[in-house]
Amino acid sequence: MKRHLISAADLSRDDALLILDTADELAKISERSIKKLPTLRGRTVVNLFFEDSTRTRISFEAAAKRLSADVINFSAKGSSVSKGESLKDTALTLEAMGADAVVIRHGASGAPHRLAGWVRGSVVNAGDGTHEHPTQALLDAFTMRRRLGPLDGRKVTIVGDVLHSRVARSNVLLLNTLGAEVTLVAPPTLFPVTVDSWPCEISYDLDAVLPKSDVVMMLRVQRERMNAAFFPTEREYSRRYGLDRDRVAKMHDEAIVMHPGPMNRGMEIAAEVADSPRSTIVEQVANGVTTRMAVLYLLLGGADLGGEIQ
Repeated sequence: MKRHLISAADLSRDDALLILDTADELAKISERSIKKLPTLRGRTVVNLFFEDSTRTRISFEAAAKRLSADVINFSAKGSSVSKGESLKDTALTLEAMGADAVVIRHGASGAPHRLAGWVRGSVVNAGDGTHEHPTQALLDAFTMRRRLGPLDGRKVTIVGDVLHSRVARSNVLLLNTLGAEVTLVAPPTLFPVTVDSWPCEISYDLDAVLPKSDVVMMLRVQRERMNAAFFPTEREYSRRYGLDRDRVAKMHDEAIVMHPGPMNRGMEIAAEVADSPRSTIVEQVANGVTTRMAVLYLLLGGADLGGEIQ
């Protein structure tokens, strides 16, 4: 693996499978009464979050602590950043503190890439603007693999606000690397102009692709990033692109439903679908900790796992 994880495109097929296989091994820890390994004892992981996040920040914190790393949580609110400190000055401060890894979430696309040029430690992208969120794609792939087995040839449909979704871009790149066939479904206004260059199919008709889908991943409509009217009404969007009980009935028996969260229940996904046995939404949260443990373990060069997980 490379020293940083900035984009899902950074991962070769072997890299991605190594992370998923390592996560499988680390998942055994969650079944034990003591859920910690000494692997990263003495290492320091900094969570550098310039955007609000609960699920991702807590997941990375739990992952680092289960590997016995020291964790520093840095929030832009109430810090020197709110007084005008630049990202570079913040990076140099973290470097002086001896950070071995920096997990960064930032509202500007490309911020993790810039940070990687300023620090000696590893940089993990926890979401940058509308660009990417590679560890979310890894935990999604891990969840699919646990439910469905190998992903080669599996048909994955990603539905919703692709334009503003860093999750969609990372999933398309990673799933293509792992051999899955991805179809994006959205209104024409919610596709980025560069989508034709992505390694996936495009459709505007959800009902047409549901019967052949092994996985249906619903994306949140990101109202906070919208500065124009991208569809007529919420009701119209839900009618054409929402996943309800009638649409789930068109899916084959083994197909699963996913959502990276947080959800707009009743808009992109019905409450009864989100809580159904097909849904992996709660599993995705749990698998996020395991997958991020694997990423930190591999980036920071932990000892051989064999003797520790027995």
